Amino acid sequence: MKAFLILEDGTVFAGTSIGSEREIISEIVFNTSMTGYLEVLTDPSYAGQAVVMTYPLIGNYGITPDMESRKAWPDGYIVRELSRMPSNFRCEGTIQKFLKEQDIPGIAGIDTRALTKILREKGTMNGMITTNEAYDLEEVIPKLKAYRIGDVVSKASCTESYVLPGEGCKVALMDFGAKNNIAKSLNIRGCEVTIYPAHTAAREIIDSRPDGIMLSNGPGDPETNVSIIEEIKQLSNTDIPIFAICLGHQLMALAHGAKTYKLKYGHRGGNHPVKDLSTGRVYISSQNHGYAVDASTIEEGIAKEAFVNVNDGTNEGLAYIGKDIFTVQFHPEACPGPQDSGYLFDRFIQMMKDRKEREDA
Repeated sequence: MKAFLILEDGTVFAGTSIGSEREIISEIVFNTSMTGYLEVLTDPSYAGQAVVMTYPLIGNYGITPDMESRKAWPDGYIVRELSRMPSNFRCEGTIQKFLKEQDIPGIAGIDTRALTKILREKGTMNGMITTNEAYDLEEVIPKLKAYRIGDVVSKASCTESYVLPGEGCKVALMDFGAKNNIAKSLNIRGCEVTIYPAHTAAREIIDSRPDGIMLSNGPGDPETNVSIIEEIKQLSNTDIPIFAICLGHQLMALAHGAKTYKLKYGHRGGNHPVKDLSTGRVYISSQNHGYAVDASTIEEGIAKEAFVNVNDGTNEGLAYIGKDIFTVQFHPEACPGPQDSGYLFDRFIQMMKDRKEREDA
C-alpha cells in the first residue's frame, strides 16, 4: 500500500506503508543511531513525535528483549529500507509485526537522507503520515501548522510507584518518561530504587527519606511542566543529593530561574561529543532532546556549566554551587549508544555515601 509523508512546508515524500495504516500528524524528528532501533521506539521521550531513522537499513536483527519501557511511544516511524529477513540469535519477531502490534503507522522506501537535510536546513517541523492518495495539501497544511505536542509527560510516566529491591543506597526516581536502564543502572550498582509518578508531591518523596533523588528523562517542552517544576524547587531546597538526566536537567534549571529554548533540529543519536569542563575530557554520548538550557540565563552563584556540546557549544550539564546537585543533558545510561559516561552513576552513589558519612559523624 502506498503511503505519503507530508511536511508543513508542502514537501511530500511517497513510499510504502508499514505498521498501522491509521493517519497521524506529529512533529518529525531524526535519529542518527546506527543500531538500537527498538530502544529508540520504546523511549518515552519520543511521545508526540514521529522518528526518522537516518541509518538506511532498519530491522535487520529483528525485535529483541531490549525494550526501554512498557510500549512504543513515537506517533510514527520513517525509514529508508525495512529488513524483511531479520537474523539474530536473540530475535523474537519482525519489526513489521511489532509496529502493527503497537499501532504505529510508518513509511518505508523514501529518501531519508533528503528528508534529514530538509529538517536540518529548515528545522524540525510537523508532518502527516497518510495512506490517503486523495489528500488535499490546502486542507492538510493548516492542520500540520496547528499541531502541538501537549502534556506528554503525564502519558509517559508510570501511574503508581514501585520498587526495585537493593541492599545499598535508597534512590527515589522521578519518572517523567524514564527509560528502564536509568533505574537498572542504579539497581545493578546495589541501589534500592523506588520509581514515582511524575506528579508525586515533593513532601511524599522527602518523607520517604531517600539517600538520593534521580530526575529522569521525558518528552515535550520543559516549560509546560509548571507544577512539576514547583515540586522540584522543594526537593532542591533539601540536602538530599540529586542527579538529573535530560528533561530532569532542564526542569532543575527552570526551578532555579534559568530559561530553556527549542533547538533548531535537536540532538538525537548515539554519537554526540560532550566535554567535561572540569577535566577537559571529551565523551561520546547518547542524546535525545529537542530543547536545551540557555547557559546565559544561569545566575552567578547558582550553578556552573559542567559539560558542553563539542559540536554546537550548547549546555550539556550543570553543577549546582553549595548543593549536592548535578545534572546532564545527555544519557549516561545510553541504550542505544555508548556507555562512556556511565561513571556519572558512580559519582551520584559516592555523593549519597558521603552525605551518609557526614550525618553519622
